[in-house]
Amino acid sequence: MGLGEPKGMEFAFGQRFATAFGTPNVLTPAWMCGISFGLAQNFTFGRGAVPDEQHNPQLIVTWGINPNHTSGSLRRETFSRDMKAGAKLVAIDPKKTDMAALADLWIKPRPGADGALALGALKVVVEEALYDAAFVEQWTVGFDALRAELQKFTLEDVEHVTWVPREQVRKFARMLGELKPACVQWGNALDQGVNGFQLHRAISILVAITGNLSVPGGLVFLDSRHNHIRPGKFYIPSRERRNSPKAIGADEYPLAIRSALIPARLFVKAMLEGKPYRPKAGFFILTNPVISFPSSKETVEALKKLEFIAVSELFMTPTAALADIVLPAATGMEHDEIGYWPGWYGEVRAHPKIVEPPGECRADTEILNDLAWRLGFGDLFWKNDHEALDEWLKPSGLSFEDLKQKRTLLPKVSHGWTGFDTPSGKVEIRADRLEELGIPALPLWRELSALPVIPAEFPLVMTNGKEEVYMNTAFKNVAALRAMKPEPVVQMHPDTANRAGLHDGDMVYIESRQGRIRQRLALEESLDPRVVIASFGWWFPEDPSGNYGWDRSNINML
Repeated sequence: MGLGEPKGMEFAFGQRFATAFGTPNVLTPAWMCGISFGLAQNFTFGRGAVPDEQHNPQLIVTWGINPNHTSGSLRRETFSRDMKAGAKLVAIDPKKTDMAALADLWIKPRPGADGALALGALKVVVEEALYDAAFVEQWTVGFDALRAELQKFTLEDVEHVTWVPREQVRKFARMLGELKPACVQWGNALDQGVNGFQLHRAISILVAITGNLSVPGGLVFLDSRHNHIRPGKFYIPSRERRNSPKAIGADEYPLAIRSALIPARLFVKAMLEGKPYRPKAGFFILTNPVISFPSSKETVEALKKLEFIAVSELFMTPTAALADIVLPAATGMEHDEIGYWPGWYGEVRAHPKIVEPPGECRADTEILNDLAWRLGFGDLFWKNDHEALDEWLKPSGLSFEDLKQKRTLLPKVSHGWTGFDTPSGKVEIRADRLEELGIPALPLWRELSALPVIPAEFPLVMTNGKEEVYMNTAFKNVAALRAMKPEPVVQMHPDTANRAGLHDGDMVYIESRQGRIRQRLALEESLDPRVVIASFGWWFPEDPSGNYGWDRSNINML
């Protein structure tokens, strides 16, 4: 089962369908979006923490995230209110975004070096006693182990690895330690590195020991249990039927399996090598793995080895082109649905049906519910998908019809400390549970500072950012959006372009040892000359070849 970015209840239905069917092999975006962040906070705090949008902070830190262009962080309205109230801003981003242009301190690390930067800031906070000593003494475990780890490197080491001047590291740490409360929000960019989990742990520890956890204006805990059932219980109503021990990668990636997914790369590897076994069929909803999975060429080869592929889609895509059956999906406002994503907001929203879906289009939830009955496991589903909406809302005492009038249910916000949902009841700087899983109990310098050596043959570091016009890999076929951004663009510092004999507007090749693609060049003076930023998620619906140009400009060819 392949699932993509949730918009309503489709993701939840897909997970439940996989459980009923008996497959633990569910592919979701979580392998590079959200799960490493959520797990890191769970192992450190006991549950997830989000920005307090009800109170003004003195300091805002946006780390690999841009609230103006993406969801899942401080909302634009909250950010604007806080800035007008006088909050200071630290922006951490390789490019001078609009956030960075507003910032009191802009830090541009080497892409992938955020973990080393976080440990550098922790080193300054601990060694200069900028932490909240009372909180550390009463509400943390493992602080002495952290102090010992921070003595294993210098700020000169941090500067060498991150490309960030040591004085900037000091300034950042001092702002975080002195301006209270501070709201630190870090984004999806940090999920996608080699050591994303321990990077998120390091930042979570930084937030906690500086006294910015569960305080007004800092990061807070939300409780939405009174609004809807827990998603995990909806996804997996029967652990026996989920058959998790047989998941691809069950031994190698236990945290992924516990999070109801398998990493995309393991699926591709299993299909190509037949180890531990080769799945026979795939059903893909809300996703376009030909473009979004790593190593697109191998992904296509893997998908072709499936004996049967079904895809539910709004439009034809490179993945849908490989399918045996394409089911026409209804889109938002063509059926009743509940919005609960981004899940960390803890909100529940009613999205009522406005118009009838065209032709044979059906909601993904309706397709999955009906398919479950036809395959003989309707015992875990409902007479129709609409009944599931009431089931989701049961803790609130409301029906979906009630919610349509109320429109939104908000979570409860808590401040202060009466204990944390960890084995120790405290913030676990050192999380001994991780060692039982073969994972270091602390974020370690040797891991977070271990970046690839840049070879002379390929002297530039490439990264990418969220498209401001498109949603991930979607909607390249919408004319109004293509008019705003008609083609993929790679950004480069002018000095780097001059050395290569390139000019603004040139169509250029981007090449690695794995492959080569083409994108339009745009010069960007704010970049480090060693860094380029390429466009993500590109394919070309107008391509006459029939494969929608999936390999022309897609960075996962590299």
